Amino acid sequence: MRTVESDFESAGTRCAGTLYLPDEEKPPVVVMAHGFAAERSFRLPAFASEFVDKGMAVFLFDYRNFGDSEGEPRNLVNPLRHVRDWGAAISHVRGLPEVDSSRLALWGSSYSGGHVMVAAAKYGPVAAVVSQVPFVDGISTTFGFSLGFIAKCVVHGIRDILRLVTFRSPYLVPVIGLPSTFAMMNTPESYPGYMAIVPDDSEWRNECPARAAITLALYRPVRYASRIKCPVLVIAAEKDSLISLASVRRTARKIKHSQVVPLPVGHFDPYVGEWFDRVVEIEGDFLREHLLSRA
Repeated sequence: MRTVESDFESAGTRCAGTLYLPDEEKPPVVVMAHGFAAERSFRLPAFASEFVDKGMAVFLFDYRNFGDSEGEPRNLVNPLRHVRDWGAAISHVRGLPEVDSSRLALWGSSYSGGHVMVAAAKYGPVAAVVSQVPFVDGISTTFGFSLGFIAKCVVHGIRDILRLVTFRSPYLVPVIGLPSTFAMMNTPESYPGYMAIVPDDSEWRNECPARAAITLALYRPVRYASRIKCPVLVIAAEKDSLISLASVRRTARKIKHSQVVPLPVGHFDPYVGEWFDRVVEIEGDFLREHLLSRA
């Protein structure tokens, strides 16, 4: 396996990308980016390595304002911006001479599990989609939490938006926290699960502009599900404390060619340990079936 740094622009801002290549000539390619407030270094290289071993190229990228990409304010979580970055990344990969862009798949997890559904509907054709523990419906997710938590999200979000419109620096809130504290994700699994995928040498800061609470509640990838024309593999977590399994199933039923694999895991379990091994095998086999068989 060899890697090539391959940056691109999205809305005039440089996004950092890395192309992972197998030994094969003109391999199919899987485009990957991370979920809520996460960077491409957060365990995605482990998935990429497994897919490359199966004969596929992988393109990992950071959204604008994240990781090695440019843009301010840092850690700006905005699904509409992220989806536009997906579109720019897909366009960039389609122009890379090292890969066969007619065999292109999308892989997303959590927040980006929803992004890849939207991107497949908007920026197709693509050959296949892997959507892991996907965020599918902001309304469903929001009302899965207590009214007290929702009220705090609204207050923090409005406070940040007021700072935005008055040209002041963002009002920041923690991305993850313990259940006794406020954070965008503060269920019992959130802090240990998220920190388990952050590299030890990472400079990532556990904070994001609070407007993310508002944009999250309004974001509904489920509305795009019926427009997806390619096969979609959905890895669903039965013990997910952040995303309703029922909402994931409802969304999958709207996709013409979908396969749902429910697993007895929490939201963060597929990234590490024995569940990573199992999940990456399922996903790798699916991608091989829909990419390598088209050679």
